Amino acid sequence: MRKSLAVFSAALILGAAVGSIPAGAAGASPPSCPRGLLFCEDFERLPPGGPSTLKWGVDTRHGTLTVERARRGNQVLHIHTVDNGRAFLRVDDFAAPGNRFYGRMRLRVDAFPTAPDWAHFTLVEATGTGSAEVVRPVGGQYAPTVPGTFWGVGADGGPTGDWTNWRESAPVAEDTWQCFEWKIDAADNRVAVWIDGVANPELTASTSDHGGNDVPFVLPTVDTVKIGWQLYQGGTTPDEFDLWIDDIALSSKRLGC
Repeated sequence: MRKSLAVFSAALILGAAVGSIPAGAAGASPPSCPRGLLFCEDFERLPPGGPSTLKWGVDTRHGTLTVERARRGNQVLHIHTVDNGRAFLRVDDFAAPGNRFYGRMRLRVDAFPTAPDWAHFTLVEATGTGSAEVVRPVGGQYAPTVPGTFWGVGADGGPTGDWTNWRESAPVAEDTWQCFEWKIDAADNRVAVWIDGVANPELTASTSDHGGNDVPFVLPTVDTVKIGWQLYQGGTTPDEFDLWIDDIALSSKRLGC
């Protein structure tokens, strides 16, 4: 009986400690990283606190990455940045057969920028050799002309220039867990995106159909994938950003949500 009371008391203390962490992370199914994936991280084997792993690196500026326990008991990665800071989980030495791969993550963003005008942010970035394009399959922008904040495929650093092809058909959702998937395929230099398992045909790019300069869009041979948050303009509203990510996977096949 004393042992049961002790366990119950410990559970109450733990619940109070994580009360500020969002519920609903990653759904109810047990997290897993099956064999055969190109990369997988569900954060379950990591100690709480600053990341301590040899599987992936960290890229931060005015930002932090913290492994936290969510209310349902699973662990998630909490990303915090100030103003136009950045904080990324970085997968180096990445290689996908045929330079074709799918990505998946579960995501909750506390709040998106509403200032300055055209505030531009990135959550997934892929770089490599053979092309200077910095490919951004998951990102977005605040559009004051609508107004609203929308998801969009983008790129920077290469011949196509700095662009985010945001779409009104893909408005962001704050304070809500969603599942994002993306595909990068060198066959037609194609990028595609699914949100909660549903493809959005407007969230795509290819060799001749993209949002940049009137030149071919050519994917690099991807060797680095970064997942997290970066905002490129200063003087933001809000002045800090918090998001939570779980169940990251990179695979030769689409995994689904």
